[in-house]
Amino acid sequence: MTLHPVIMAGGSGTRLWPLSREFYPKPFLSIADGRSMLQDTITRLDGIADVAPPVIVCNEEHRFLVAEHTRQIDRLPRSIILEPVGRNTAPTLTLAALALEEQADDGDDPIMLVLPADHVIRDAETFHAAVAVALRLSAAGSIATFGITPDSPSVSYGYIRKGSRLSDGSAYELAEFIEKPDVETAQRMVETEEYLWNSGMFVLRVSAWLRDLERFRPDIAKACRDAHAKGARDGIFYRPEADLFTQCPVDTIDYAVMERIAGSSDGQSRQAVVVPLDAEWSDVGSWAAIMDVSDKDHSGNVVRGDVYTHDMRNSMIFGHHRLVAAVGLEGVIIVETPDAVLATNRDQVENVRALVEQLRREERPERENHRRVHRPWGWYDLIDSGSRFQVKRITVNPGQALSLQMHHLRSEHWVVVSGVARVIKGDEDFLLYENQSTYVKVGERHRLENPAAIPLEIIEVQSGSYLGEDDIIRFEDRYNR
Repeated sequence: MTLHPVIMAGGSGTRLWPLSREFYPKPFLSIADGRSMLQDTITRLDGIADVAPPVIVCNEEHRFLVAEHTRQIDRLPRSIILEPVGRNTAPTLTLAALALEEQADDGDDPIMLVLPADHVIRDAETFHAAVAVALRLSAAGSIATFGITPDSPSVSYGYIRKGSRLSDGSAYELAEFIEKPDVETAQRMVETEEYLWNSGMFVLRVSAWLRDLERFRPDIAKACRDAHAKGARDGIFYRPEADLFTQCPVDTIDYAVMERIAGSSDGQSRQAVVVPLDAEWSDVGSWAAIMDVSDKDHSGNVVRGDVYTHDMRNSMIFGHHRLVAAVGLEGVIIVETPDAVLATNRDQVENVRALVEQLRREERPERENHRRVHRPWGWYDLIDSGSRFQVKRITVNPGQALSLQMHHLRSEHWVVVSGVARVIKGDEDFLLYENQSTYVKVGERHRLENPAAIPLEIIEVQSGSYLGEDDIIRFEDRYNR
């Protein structure tokens, strides 16, 4: 039986600000080993027999991040489905199921392994064994989820109550879902050993999901079917029709289907089962969770980057751009980035979400983007800015090009730092080499391209009465922006 991974790479991860931002969210962060969480989710599939290339569902804004992160690990997805707006996990899974149903051979009913792209699982071998159990159960008609064996009375997770053990002892009937409890309730549940953390990972047939969704949430099923049917393919990307998908109700997999079939039977098998999983799992939903899964020094500290500490205990300090020094603190988390610094007590990390909401209300750009802004052709870093000027460091990946464009209100000076630049400017088409420069006048059509096999790095100095990114008129763009 071929297993079809469906990787959900949506969400904003606001509790991990300032590393996670709207246009560079949690799945693209590197938490443990140098790879992003999306990359870890894909490579974690290695060792599972007969696995198809994944279907990845993400926001339209993140499409080139997904493509680049998969390219870096040489894992081409089967498809990247682009949601024009976020509608939570039930519509996300439905889009993937419809794509697999459409592409399946006659008579085939694909089995999906549904994975969020932002979890940490350290014990891959145990995870693979649990997937094998869930695959067997889903092939027999059940919808299987994974319940994490709790190691503490956490209030950060929802819970699953186990029903009767299946006859082969491999899993349990799924009796009930429990919302995130208070501390006292969580303590009682963990002590009974009848409850598992809800992982949000599933194994199920395409037909089982679409059947139950039609039964319980026909409005979601119809909206997704209509949007998928009128969608359009763009290479590896698939875009559901935006207006139709925007009309889709918001709901989760649990609320839409799983809670409704918990404890039920189709007369032959349990519809919902839970496979216990004890594989050093975390959804790393907060800075405290990241600290828990990170290696610590003899004082209980997690330190990364250019960081100096003295008499620090049970703290986490991340430095990404400059020297960070901390003295005499305990139980604190400090995260430094080029344009923002977060400092909080460990027991207050859940309130980072409220802080990000305040940034949203006040329209602070630090909520959306890092200083380094990723583009399909590479990235740029805003080095300096002031009245009527700003300076960017621009890196264009090999073989990539910016759009053919012009600006009404600004001029640009380009200086090549390394690599080779092909410049189209007005009627001119020429190459620039290291230490060479050119000037683009206000209103002049222009394009920057990297024709070489190494990255192109330039310094761009903009000057003018308005320097916003919306002063771009595109005439031609290979990325269909």
